[in-house]
Amino acid sequence: MGRNPFSIVDVFAEEKYAGNELAVVRQAESFSDAEMQKIAREMNFSETTFILKDEATRGGFDVRIFTPQSEMPFAGHPTLGTAFVIQQEILRQRAGEVVLNLKVGPIPVTFTYRGQDPDILWMKQIPPRFGQTIKPEQAAQVLGLKPADIDSRFPVQSVSTGVPFFIVPLKTLEALRSSRVNPRKLFVLINRTEAKAFLLFCPETTSPQNNLQVRVFADALGVPEDPATGSANGCLAGYLVKHRYFGGGAVDIRVEQGYEVGRPSLLLLKAAEEAGDVSVSVGGRVIPVARGELI
Repeated sequence: MGRNPFSIVDVFAEEKYAGNELAVVRQAESFSDAEMQKIAREMNFSETTFILKDEATRGGFDVRIFTPQSEMPFAGHPTLGTAFVIQQEILRQRAGEVVLNLKVGPIPVTFTYRGQDPDILWMKQIPPRFGQTIKPEQAAQVLGLKPADIDSRFPVQSVSTGVPFFIVPLKTLEALRSSRVNPRKLFVLINRTEAKAFLLFCPETTSPQNNLQVRVFADALGVPEDPATGSANGCLAGYLVKHRYFGGGAVDIRVEQGYEVGRPSLLLLKAAEEAGDVSVSVGGRVIPVARGELI
């Protein structure tokens, strides 16, 4: 394969070794699909990204995203983490925006700065698509909960900004913490649904300055529990606006995730109704951890 530089970063992290880990491999144009899949399996993070060339084409940088099991059309923390690596390792100068050409289409990432260092990165996701609803009883069976744990004022609904998730509104932090996926019941359900993963949220939080706490279960995608999930939280942002969870047609909130897996994360969500759709942006910090070369 030759030598290819790679970086490891923590995404949606307020400090090193928190958030969601990501490996970003550069100059990957010569790799076959099978080679990318093997590298992602060897890295064994929830996703690994591959920047095909160190220069922009078609208005952005061509990037592919792989889990250890398969290629993904879009994923949130890989998008932010890869944009950070492009700014730090390829452009090596302040950038207002970096565009990633992904399978789902071009995704722009904008930067704010603290001095010369990137502070918050924001990605604007494609408008959310709202899909099927399932009964609270069905979700409760899969998640090891009682139907009464689910907030019946709002639906359990599939939402997608590139990858579909069932959004499950819970009443309490106790219910969120006690959730456990029943694999048998999960696979019975998802055989009949487009969404294969679940985002659970509740209005109680561990840190009082935050607005919601979230857990994401994606067993069918090879990720039993994710510490920080930008794609799923983009779906959540759209859901909150559509169903007026906070009472209005816009949100600007702080969401915590990852506490149950020991990697506390912070995601910033902005969403608003816009020209018949919902405009969704997800933001967070990226912290560099390591650099190296593939041999």
